[in-house]
Amino acid sequence: MRFLYLFLFFISIQTVHSQNQFVPDDTPYITALETARVTSKPLFVMLYADWCPHCNQMKKEVFSNPAVLDFLKKNYVCLWKNIEKEEGKTLKDKFNTKSLPTFLFLDANETLLYALKGEMKTAAFLTEANYALNPKMQLPYLEKEFLADPANSTKFYAYLNTLKKGRDRTDLSPATHLYLNTQSDEQLISETNWRSIANGVTDINSREFQYVLKHQKEFAAVASQNRVDRKVESIVSELLRPLADNLDTVNYYKQREIAKSIRLQKTDSMVFKFDLTLAERTEKWQFYKKVTLEDTQKLVWNEASFLKDIGQTYLKHIADTDALKKSIFWAKHSLELNDSYDGNLLTARLYTKIKDKKSALKYAEKAKVICTEMTWNTKDVDVLLAELLSK
Repeated sequence: MRFLYLFLFFISIQTVHSQNQFVPDDTPYITALETARVTSKPLFVMLYADWCPHCNQMKKEVFSNPAVLDFLKKNYVCLWKNIEKEEGKTLKDKFNTKSLPTFLFLDANETLLYALKGEMKTAAFLTEANYALNPKMQLPYLEKEFLADPANSTKFYAYLNTLKKGRDRTDLSPATHLYLNTQSDEQLISETNWRSIANGVTDINSREFQYVLKHQKEFAAVASQNRVDRKVESIVSELLRPLADNLDTVNYYKQREIAKSIRLQKTDSMVFKFDLTLAERTEKWQFYKKVTLEDTQKLVWNEASFLKDIGQTYLKHIADTDALKKSIFWAKHSLELNDSYDGNLLTARLYTKIKDKKSALKYAEKAKVICTEMTWNTKDVDVLLAELLSK
């Protein structure tokens, strides 16, 4: 009897658990559009992926809440589309979705009324889903108001602030430039216009960004130097990262020259790191060597971990003795910044590669001391020491 009670208890727990699990249905998109036309309701579409932790958290915390589902089903025709399946991929491409999860609010003609992206709490999501029902808070209305008076900063920010809830920075650029074109160069230097530049300017060659570069002190006075620095760094990253990620070497090297033309230490350092990432991924070791020999000491001289990363790459892929000696110089400087086990072991291995046994032993023994003091596993350094002592 006791076993039966326990069995029934666990069954009831499983039943409650399953009832609280949100399972998306897979209504065809065309069917949902037709339902929207018939019922005069807008569509709510969640774009997600099974591997996306933020999507899964939204399903678990927000969409398993009966009050949320009741609200959505009362006011919307609801769709849940996995972007790795046919209709989900089509919708992702159609609405230029780059973040997950993304929530689209559409009318029956597929006009985007409102959009949200990312994970949020239940109360915040319900607030936004309510806003999406208000015609005067929807994107078509806000866009129309802004286009009728593009110099009006209040109308511009009403549109921009709603747009950026569900779109990426590049999607904010057209409206931002339209507004900023109504502002003189001198008017750009204000807290209000700095916010528009920071949020919506993505073109490194644009009038606005070039003006920022030439007047950094003035912009720092209305914003802060840190915010100006972050903007400069972000615009270089937005220019080069997609090309490096996609291994688009042709366009990368063209855009690289534009980024280099900024001629600031911080942006040169970013370009240097993108260069090395691309060289590693495309296995262009001669280019990797050229870039590091030219700029390591100038651009990453005080970054111990990066100096060690370069040394590891030289150890694996560079055979030129003179270049290896340079990498040893960098590795030894990393030890001046941070005397570490892995730095000493790397230096010992680099000396071994150029057949300098005496120096290799010195750094291997230092690595062994640090490893022993920290009670770490000494296997790697023991292997190297045995190899050196056997020669």
